[in-house]
Amino acid sequence: MRTRLQGADMKVVVLGDVNIGKTTLLIRYMEKRFESKTSATVGATFTVKTQDNNNIAIWDTAGQERYCGLSSFYCRNADVAILAFDITNRESYRVLLNRYLHMLSTGNGSLKVLVGTKSDLLKERRRQVTLAEAQQFASNINPTLPAGDIPYFETSSVTGVNVEKVFDYIFDHCCTKKVPVSCCLNTPSKDSVKLGLTGKTISFAHTATSCCIY
Repeated sequence: MRTRLQGADMKVVVLGDVNIGKTTLLIRYMEKRFESKTSATVGATFTVKTQDNNNIAIWDTAGQERYCGLSSFYCRNADVAILAFDITNRESYRVLLNRYLHMLSTGNGSLKVLVGTKSDLLKERRRQVTLAEAQQFASNINPTLPAGDIPYFETSSVTGVNVEKVFDYIFDHCCTKKVPVSCCLNTPSKDSVKLGLTGKTISFAHTATSCCIY
């Protein structure tokens, strides 16, 4: 199907502008909680998720424009790209088109999942990207998906709404189509992974080493 990571069964990269909630999205998914105090990711951080005996490397990339070159590097061999934007911030949507989409043009048919963040703020702020517009964009950047299969989700890391659905969709579409590989998976280890939190390090037990995640 797509190029597999050596030693990891799937690579997911999270892309989007600064301050749109990429790190809090991952914390909500991994820890089932909302973290209100996060610092901007520098370069990129990663976590490893085991799903149905598949090792999933999830990369949280920096949103600042000066790290754009690094984000392009981390997109290499990605099976899935989560393209995130703040649905109350039109500029964060434009950034996806202008800064990030070209990085995935040679992504070997990678799945691109569009995620609108901060849906809880719609009670106090005006929506700046319509549901129909986002759905059309998600459909356009995934031309090989069947009609009606639109990978777009509006999420809230505060309430948790639709966060699980994002990753369930990814795993349903990708994990069942992959065969686990054994390279670099022989020696169990436990790595400490920085998730962009001030003074906060989260440990994940897994078996991959640094040669397996790029």
